[in-house]
Amino acid sequence: MAGGAGDEDTQRADRAAFDRWAVVPRVLRDVSARDTSVELFGRRLPAPVLLDPVGALELVHPEADLAVARAAAALGVPMVFSNQASVPMEATAAAMGDSPRWMQLYWSTSDELVESLLGRAEASGCEAVVVTLDTTMLGWRPRDLDLGHLPFALGKGIAQYTSDPVFRRLVEERAAAAGAPRDPQPRPTVAAVRALVGIARAWPGPLVANLRSPLPRAAVETFLAIYSRPSITWADLAWLRERTRLPIVLKGVLHPDDARRAADEGVDGLVVSTHGGRQVDRSIAALDALPGVVEAVDDRMPVLFDSGVRSGADVLVAVALGARAVLLGRPWVWGLGLAGEAGVRQVVEDVLGEFDLTLGLTGHTAVGQLTPQVLVRRP
Repeated sequence: MAGGAGDEDTQRADRAAFDRWAVVPRVLRDVSARDTSVELFGRRLPAPVLLDPVGALELVHPEADLAVARAAAALGVPMVFSNQASVPMEATAAAMGDSPRWMQLYWSTSDELVESLLGRAEASGCEAVVVTLDTTMLGWRPRDLDLGHLPFALGKGIAQYTSDPVFRRLVEERAAAAGAPRDPQPRPTVAAVRALVGIARAWPGPLVANLRSPLPRAAVETFLAIYSRPSITWADLAWLRERTRLPIVLKGVLHPDDARRAADEGVDGLVVSTHGGRQVDRSIAALDALPGVVEAVDDRMPVLFDSGVRSGADVLVAVALGARAVLLGRPWVWGLGLAGEAGVRQVVEDVLGEFDLTLGLTGHTAVGQLTPQVLVRRP
C-alpha cells in the first residue's frame, strides 16, 4: 500500500504538487452557515469526497471491504467497489444499505466476464462504473519485486472473480483442459503450503475440499491470464455503452487531448489520476495535470481527482482547481489497518471536518465558490 512505481518519483511528485499552491483566506464574511454538498450524477453528496477503489484489503484488515463499506455508509460518502476486492460486491453492497456506491472495472480479456461484472454492479445498486485505464498492465514496482509479492497469485483480491458465474465457468474449463502435473511428487516447502492454503481459502467451498480440488489453483491461473486487456481502445467504449445503463467514468486520464476525446465520445466523467504513483514513474503529477484536463473538457462532464490527497485542505485545493470531487485512497487504508471500521470512519471524518473548516476560514460558504482565484502559486 505504501509503495509506488520505479523510484517512486511520481508518488513524491503527487504530494509536491500540492506544496506549490497556497490558499488566500478572505475575512469579514459571514461564514456561520456552510454547505459542503455537491451533486454528482443526480445524487446530492454531503461533501466532494468519495472513497477510492483499493484492492486486496484483506492484507490490511480481516474485515476488508465490509469495514470500509460500513464506515462509508455511516457518513453518506460514496464507496467505489474495487474490481480487485476481497469481498464480493453483493456482500459489500448489502453492508451499505441505501448509501451510494460505484463500481470499478478492470477490462478483462473476456468480454463475457466484463458483461457479467457490469450486470452484477447494476444489480448491486452501483450508480456509476469507473473504467480504470492506467492499469491495463501492472507497473514496475520494485518493492513488490524485491519481496516476490503479488497478492493475486496467492488468491487475495480476487473475490469479484471467484463469485462470478462466468469466471467460475472459465476456471472449470481451464481445470478440465489441464494435463497431469509435470512433477507428480512435488517437494513441499513452508511457503508453498502457505500459498496453497491461501489459494484454497479464496475459492468458495470447504477448505479441505478445496485443498484437494484443482479449481482454486486454476482460478488464480485464470485470473492472471484474463484480468486485464492492454489492447482496449476508444472504439471499445461504444461496446461498453451498449451493455450498461450506468454513467461511464474513465479513470487515469492525464492528457488534455484524451480528456477532449472522452468528452467527444460522450463519456460521463473523468478521474485525473496517477493511480497513486503506482503505475508510471516520472509521470506528470496528477494535480499538475488537473487544470489542463478541466479546461479541455470545458464543463461537458464532471472531472474528478485522486493521487496525493491527504487532508481536507488538499481536497479544497483540488476542487478550486476544477475537480468536482476527490477520491480519497491511502489515508483511510491506514485507518483500516489501525482500527478497522472505526479507523476508516475517523480518517474520513477528519478529512471532511478539515474541509468544512478550511472552507469557512478562507471566507467561503459553498463548494461552488471555490475557483482558481482562491489560490496563488507559491514563489
